[in-house]
Amino acid sequence: MSDRKPLFEKLEVAALAAALSACAVGPDHVRPTTPTPGRFARDELAGGAARTAVTAPDLAFWRAFGDPQLARLVEDALSFNNDLKVALARYDRANALLREARYDRVPAVTASAEASHARLSADQAAGAPGDQRDGESYSAGINAAWELDLFGRIRRQVEANRADAAAGAADLQALQVAVAGEAARTYIELRGLQERLRVARENAANQRETLRLVDARLGAGRGTEFDTARARAQLETTQARVPALEAAVAVAVHRLAVLSGRPPDASIAELETAAPLPALPGKLDPGTPGELLRRRPDIAAAEQRLHAATARIGIATADLFPRFTLGGLIGTQAADTGALFGRDSETHLIALGIDWSFLDIGRVRARIAAADADAEGELARYRQTVLLALEDTENALVRYARARTEDAHLERGARDSAQAARLARVRFDAGAADLLEVLDAERTRLQAQDAFADARARSIAGAVGVYKALAGGWPQHLPEREKLAAARGP
Repeated sequence: MSDRKPLFEKLEVAALAAALSACAVGPDHVRPTTPTPGRFARDELAGGAARTAVTAPDLAFWRAFGDPQLARLVEDALSFNNDLKVALARYDRANALLREARYDRVPAVTASAEASHARLSADQAAGAPGDQRDGESYSAGINAAWELDLFGRIRRQVEANRADAAAGAADLQALQVAVAGEAARTYIELRGLQERLRVARENAANQRETLRLVDARLGAGRGTEFDTARARAQLETTQARVPALEAAVAVAVHRLAVLSGRPPDASIAELETAAPLPALPGKLDPGTPGELLRRRPDIAAAEQRLHAATARIGIATADLFPRFTLGGLIGTQAADTGALFGRDSETHLIALGIDWSFLDIGRVRARIAAADADAEGELARYRQTVLLALEDTENALVRYARARTEDAHLERGARDSAQAARLARVRFDAGAADLLEVLDAERTRLQAQDAFADARARSIAGAVGVYKALAGGWPQHLPEREKLAAARGP
């Protein structure tokens, strides 16, 4: 046993050197500095009162619209959407690869056993009887191999995999934002289309009544075929709007079902019955661009990918230095099973291996250059993601503000056009106006009411767009694992 002591001492010294070594070649990741303005240029609510903050991390934004059916649909989409299951699987894969990389920091231990029977030929064992030419061998052992991470190759690999896993988590959160936003926007679009369909049908009913009156006047000798043709043409034009709106309603219903992980026809009974548009939320507080950069998961994902690419420069750079590996074997070997674990059958091996690619330096430096290029590309991607996030938010803010203004004008226009149509009908019944005035007023009412219904839906969808752009009012954490496991299904 004493002859093995120096070997174990060498092993302990090498292990201590590996543990104490803090050297990891390659650059360390530093969060890029991104100059941002103090406020959004399109934040027209700045300085105003009664603003609803969108930064609360645990406030589900869809509840701000006061529509239980909307809330249920969004929450179903977050639980059962198949694209989210794909993103979750990718996140799980990244975590599994991270666990695998961490195991490289400790010795890899394996066990082996072998039993063999061999027979020498008569030429190999000349003159030996047949039974003496037979031989048996039995062995069993435990093998260990350990790379001494003196230059940080393994640590950089773990760092890169950890950043990949963090990017996967951020991707999952970004997809949650997208899915919830699409579900809310599609639901609002559905209710807006149903309101436009109601307007078209109501106006068609009014125009049908007008046509009936014109026909009656014609039968009484007080009208003309020209008036009847004009009234019928307007009715047919209005009725032509109905099929296109019905098709758009059906498409929205199908989309909502698929977003929730169900067949397209699964929500027909639930959603085809018309319901009012959700209420507009209060004034929204977009916060500052600096807060946006900390909150948007797509920016977090881009930064983590930059982190991973930076760490991989260190992985490639480590190949410029020798790679040291400790190997060991403790086992037993004997000619028969009875002596297999005896004192004299013991066997062991301790070895230090050195692998160095200095003769292949050109390829190593090419890999380093490729890793540098990847990191430069990820840095540019990060900066572009920041710019796109700022652009997305500025666009959402200006669309929402202008949609609210348009909505207010069209609401007054719809109200006035309905009043004008009623007055035109009264004047026509009293003989003070001709049919053309009635038809024109009814056409104007249809256009104004349709435009108002569309604008109101776009105003509410604009609020969803602001929430989505800011990634505010969202649960900023991974879904509960138990809930997701159940949602993933078999």
